[in-house]
Amino acid sequence: MSIQQLRYLIAVVNSGSINEAARGLYISQPTLSKAIKELESEMGINIFTRTSKGISLSSDGAEFLSYARQVVEQVELMENRYLDKPYQEQLLSVSTQHYSFSVDAMVMMIDKYGGDKYQFSLKESRTFEIIEDVKNLKSEIGILYMNQFNEKIISQLLKESQLEFTPLFTARPHVFISKDNPLASKKSVGIDELDPYPRLSYEQGENNSFYFSEEILSTLKVSKSIQVSDRATLFNCLIGLNGYTISTGILSEKLNGTDIIPIPLDIKDNINVGWIVNKKAQLSRMAKLYLEELEQCMALYKLL
Repeated sequence: MSIQQLRYLIAVVNSGSINEAARGLYISQPTLSKAIKELESEMGINIFTRTSKGISLSSDGAEFLSYARQVVEQVELMENRYLDKPYQEQLLSVSTQHYSFSVDAMVMMIDKYGGDKYQFSLKESRTFEIIEDVKNLKSEIGILYMNQFNEKIISQLLKESQLEFTPLFTARPHVFISKDNPLASKKSVGIDELDPYPRLSYEQGENNSFYFSEEILSTLKVSKSIQVSDRATLFNCLIGLNGYTISTGILSEKLNGTDIIPIPLDIKDNINVGWIVNKKAQLSRMAKLYLEELEQCMALYKLL
């Protein structure tokens, strides 16, 4: 086993394809495939499951990858310390529901620890895809919420996927609306007061179950509904159409400005936000630093 083989393995997982990884590494696909197969033979495990649709990490491969990342990271730290060789890359991938604090934490972490060269990935994604990303170790960390409506279903799916949920904070439901919305002056709003306005929500693709919705009250029938796929579109609709969406109430003025404001929603429910990890994997140094920055963000918002 060589450090180069471990670096090859990490590149394949990050790209999701041997062909893509080979192009990124500037080596041939047969050379990369041979290196991976030799590593599997030496370790006595199948790191990847190969099908006609491509490759995916096996159960053994997921565990092996977590150790490989730590070994490569430690080697590069040693090279930086004793050989005066620049640290090659800081690597971390996070999949999250559409939360501004997820971005805040990534910005703070990169600002503190990014260095001269890094490769980070922050994917605001659909709920089911977040779970799949962490299950298959495409992302080390996933961020999502549970409440009394979806907790049983989400918890069962996490258990089946061998993922662990760690609570981060509990928030009272809020609506995000434009500062010019007629409801903006109210201290809180009731469900019936929202009926004249369009409800904005994030579409969930093929897995469009009520239980995977990013917004609570997903089964509530409304007269006006708009589904979007990204946060910029949602905010534009909130402003342009006087719409609303239901979320935690946490919004970064630094990143999102002051055109959108949170108003408490009069409903007896809680939004329990947390992070998920693969039980078989050990978190990398950068993943741990990211979680520390998440905690710092919550402290700034006075949620911890």
